[in-house]
Amino acid sequence: MLATLKTYPATLNLLLSASLVLTLARAITLPYLVIYLSGNFGLSIADIGLVIGSTLIIGSLLSLYGGFLVDRISSYRLILSCCGVFTLGFLGAYSACELWLFYLCLVSINLAYAVIDIAVKAGFGSLLPADQRSEVFSIKYTLTNIGYAVGPFLGAGVAALDISLPFLLSAGLGAGYFFVYFVWADRGLVTGEAQHKPTPFLAVGALLLRDYRLVCFTLGGVLSAVVFGQFTAYLSQYLIVTTTPQAAYRIISTIVATNALMVISLQYSIGKRISHQYLNLWLAGGLALFIVGLGGFALSTTLMVWVISMAIFTLGEIIVFPAEYMFIDNIAPSHLRGMYYAAQNLSNVGGALGPVLCGLVLATQPADYIFYMLGLFIIAGGLLYGLGVCLSDKSPSEQVK
Repeated sequence: MLATLKTYPATLNLLLSASLVLTLARAITLPYLVIYLSGNFGLSIADIGLVIGSTLIIGSLLSLYGGFLVDRISSYRLILSCCGVFTLGFLGAYSACELWLFYLCLVSINLAYAVIDIAVKAGFGSLLPADQRSEVFSIKYTLTNIGYAVGPFLGAGVAALDISLPFLLSAGLGAGYFFVYFVWADRGLVTGEAQHKPTPFLAVGALLLRDYRLVCFTLGGVLSAVVFGQFTAYLSQYLIVTTTPQAAYRIISTIVATNALMVISLQYSIGKRISHQYLNLWLAGGLALFIVGLGGFALSTTLMVWVISMAIFTLGEIIVFPAEYMFIDNIAPSHLRGMYYAAQNLSNVGGALGPVLCGLVLATQPADYIFYMLGLFIIAGGLLYGLGVCLSDKSPSEQVK
């Protein structure tokens, strides 16, 4: 991977570094939001879940307009502005004394992060030919997972001094990237195409709704993300119900480490082999691994079985994530990449719904029923993915001039 990075232009490496630095900043505070909201604002577990989940959903929905801006204005200005909002959001969260202000800061952080992510992916399409994009998407996802793996440890170190300090550290990382991007970024980078006349946001949205491939893939992504978007949350819920707190902590910490190590070590080598030609087979294989992993979770009685099941589940994750990117990249017109990637970001809604739905099932049904439900979500999502891949009609979005 390092050898490949050396062959990329500085502009591309700067975009990739955003995935590492800003994800690291986000991951530093994410694990401590529950403790912070409980201790500083006295919220119940249910209210905390509502706050965290709703800010993620609102950020994802608002990022649709961010995708529209990606196609319309300079990437340099947009990324720089969003990086400033990202940094100010953490500073605001650090100093916020009222819950409503803290809530707005979380929405701002999630929105800015989502828009930067869209701009980065759209930038790949402008800077690389199609046959090299699966490799860069895999590098991006590897760097993102490194951020999520390292961030909580850095957060733990500073949180031991003061529970508010992780927000300052995250703000510092955001400010650092802002400075680096301000000085060294390509100010002429544009991901849209100038020859296409500007189209109003609602008109573009209506156009995307008529691209049935995008609709099918977006809905498939939302349903599938219920399963893999926040798996640590619903597995923690399941283990708390079925085991002791000590066993739950031991199992969760072990399988999270398994997931992180596998993604970091295998994502690049597997992801770069995913091609447009066999995309449907790659997706089918990845979703099948999710099903097998869920079955393993349902049958797990020992830590070793949990680890093996997570290893299988993680292989599905390693395949499905870059395959999703490749499909969107394949169907997105060059002047609408931002909007297409913004539509893909709606899968975060599914990730936010996962713990909520699993909590309802755990409260009303036998515990292992959550895996039946999750399996149905994978099957439904897979059918929509398959339909999206098989649709061969020309996308109406290509008619925008």
